[in-house]
Amino acid sequence: MNLVFFGSSPFSKIILEKLVKAGYSPIAGDLRRENYFEEFKKLNTDICIVAAYGKIIPKEYLEVPKSGFLNVHPSLLPKYRGSSPIQAAILNSEKETGVTIIKMDEQIDHGEIVSSIKHKISGKENYKSLEKKLADLGAELLIKTLPKWIKGEIEPKKQNHSETTYTKKFSWLDGKIDWTKAAREIDRQIRALNPEPGVWTNWDGKIIKILEALPIPEKNDNLKTGQVFVTENKKAAIKCGFQTALLIKIIQLEGKKQVDVKDFLNGHKNFIGSILYAGDE
Repeated sequence: MNLVFFGSSPFSKIILEKLVKAGYSPIAGDLRRENYFEEFKKLNTDICIVAAYGKIIPKEYLEVPKSGFLNVHPSLLPKYRGSSPIQAAILNSEKETGVTIIKMDEQIDHGEIVSSIKHKISGKENYKSLEKKLADLGAELLIKTLPKWIKGEIEPKKQNHSETTYTKKFSWLDGKIDWTKAAREIDRQIRALNPEPGVWTNWDGKIIKILEALPIPEKNDNLKTGQVFVTENKKAAIKCGFQTALLIKIIQLEGKKQVDVKDFLNGHKNFIGSILYAGDE
């Protein structure tokens, strides 16, 4: 089988590796090369696989392979079309997500559904861990689907476009913490947007990233929103809105490496008691 693979992320790398182990060896896949379309047409391609490629596939390519283009997308389409479905699922506190394989058409994540698989979200998963789980599931699903699809044994189904939701590309500003929000909401932000674009706040005139934390209740009205304090268990935490707080685990000061908060406090005693910027202050 002449298979061409397009992918440019850790998600796609996992799928490609599992494809190769299963005996599928891609013969090519790089739209960035000049005049690649002419070369592509000569490959006698049976099928193309796309997984988190980050580049629009031109219409003329879609019409070349005998069995078309299959896209492995980490959401239950038509929900969360676009570039950031994993982050969106965590941010929106979804209980369930999954992987959908579609036959690609000209529109983004719009094609007919070939197969899909569901995955329950634990509520503790971060972007990296969920990406890995969905990539593994997606690879397994693809390997099961490919032979049936090539043989014409699968009848694709149209998506229910009335249920479509879209994601966006997250920016640096999306990672800014608003300490007036509940800790559980900030925790979702941390789990969804690390390592990129990163989740951050301002302290002592510098940017400080929060990479791992745990939401806890906190009813001490004497603490100000965004104030760093020490809990009864001698842990560093930050006061959030709605009588909650965020227990800090991993932190990274601008220009420095990420460290355990205990190590950070050893060199920054003045962190305790300080007030981090809240919202747009």
